[in-house]
Amino acid sequence: MLGLVRHTAVTGTLLWLAASPAAVRGADPATRPVNPAPARSATAALDAQVLRPVAALPPHVTGLFEEPLSFQQPRPGPFYVFDRRGHTVYSVDAQRTTARKLVEIGPEMGRILQPRGFDVSAAGSFVIADAPRGQERIQVFDRDGIRTTGFFLPGRPLQNLALGDLVLNGVASLQFTGSTVLISEPENGWLFTEYSLSGRPLRGIGQLRDTGFEGDRAVHFAMNGGLPLLDPAGGYYFVFLAGRPMFRKYNAAGVLIFERHIEGRELDEFVAALPNTWPTRRVEAREVPFVAPTVRTAAVDAQGRLWISLTLPYTYIYDAQGDKTRTVQFSSTGIFAPTSLSFSHSGRVLVTPGCYEFDAR
Repeated sequence: MLGLVRHTAVTGTLLWLAASPAAVRGADPATRPVNPAPARSATAALDAQVLRPVAALPPHVTGLFEEPLSFQQPRPGPFYVFDRRGHTVYSVDAQRTTARKLVEIGPEMGRILQPRGFDVSAAGSFVIADAPRGQERIQVFDRDGIRTTGFFLPGRPLQNLALGDLVLNGVASLQFTGSTVLISEPENGWLFTEYSLSGRPLRGIGQLRDTGFEGDRAVHFAMNGGLPLLDPAGGYYFVFLAGRPMFRKYNAAGVLIFERHIEGRELDEFVAALPNTWPTRRVEAREVPFVAPTVRTAAVDAQGRLWISLTLPYTYIYDAQGDKTRTVQFSSTGIFAPTSLSFSHSGRVLVTPGCYEFDAR
């Protein structure tokens, strides 16, 4: 998910990391399903388990997409594909044979322009965050792509955490609970805000963490940007995108249960090299910090396990108590870093780019 959202207008911090062409475009969608059993690779670094796809959308379907950024199947029935660059949401039938457009490009209500975030509820309704005329907007659609409600967020958005040209925070990190929308908004004083579907802020959850950059608000907010995630077993996770790799678990009332550092031999060199000062870039007539993210995406499976994909091509899996249980890598034509993770109704891991399905059992 992504999937996972929004930002109002004050931060001005830019998180930028040059993505490889393969990471942006995705691996060859023509890759055929291969061995359904996860395989150990003799060349896999540091005991990571290499997972290979057991299925994928066929080339005549993936060829319709310019940049698939979310691939979800919350219940038996169709798949949903969010094509960010194509400004389109598709429905793909359960047999993976045909695709149809549910939502298309346009600034008016019921269409999308400059989309940034997408998520599907368990019932099949979905939300899209876009920014027509530079104003962030949330729209809710039923399973057939009919707009049911929506709202604008106040302020002018700034891209304060990004991977290449892909915004990671603000509305790009949104999570749809089915009745509310969760958005990462550290500039408002909380890690994330829960909105009603009419746009009313219901509550803020999570105190900002200490970063050592409190004197530089832009960097401080960047270090507190992240992904709010609904735990099907109850409560919420919050995964920080930049700075010291960490995540937190909150109960349904928004009370902190635990905090964990994200650690692994793959990350040692990255963490050791975290700088104390940041170069700047000029964005929208202002100088903003140039900060590199650690985490690319994250998701929670039906058992409450947290999957965290790094900007490095590794994914860590944590149990409901916050203990790391596995390290995996995703491979199609080669090892790649996911741009999104979700879980089908049958428990398979759905990954972009490529719109692959993996069996992680």
